[in-house]
Amino acid sequence: MHVFVPIEPAWTFTEVRRAAIAAGRELERRMPERVTTAWWKEERGERIFVDFNQTARDRTIASAYSVRPFPHAPVSAPLRWEEIDDAEPRDFDIVTLPVRYAELGDVHADMDQEAFRLDGLLELADRDEKERGLGDMPYPPEYPKMPGEPKRVQPSRARHDDDDGEMA
Repeated sequence: MHVFVPIEPAWTFTEVRRAAIAAGRELERRMPERVTTAWWKEERGERIFVDFNQTARDRTIASAYSVRPFPHAPVSAPLRWEEIDDAEPRDFDIVTLPVRYAELGDVHADMDQEAFRLDGLLELADRDEKERGLGDMPYPPEYPKMPGEPKRVQPSRARHDDDDGEMA
């Protein structure tokens, strides 16, 4: 599921990414059993992944009402908050979406009525860096290595030294 949050066009890609990472880390602190920012799938389990890399330069999300490239022709369906708990992605396809649209109208129409600022999240990112020593997170593999970015080695493929300094 993509959560669309309109923001004021006042920040760089790097600042937006820092804000997304800060939001994800705060959600993870508050609900560690339910939310994660772990980039590697093997570390996530069944938790909700806050994908901070969707805010990296040149990344996009599926537009509202776009048909997705899968056999049953699912459609990216905007939802109202009260629908989220019961929504099943397979319920939204090229057959059901026109009916839904006729009944509810465009539930996405007012999404850009208000744009939000990132100041609070950027302050949280600063605190994470200064007080907790938390910096950047890995970028997607196809991106060039970025300044301050941690290693992009999948944990199960990382080389580990044992207690004697020998490779395990």
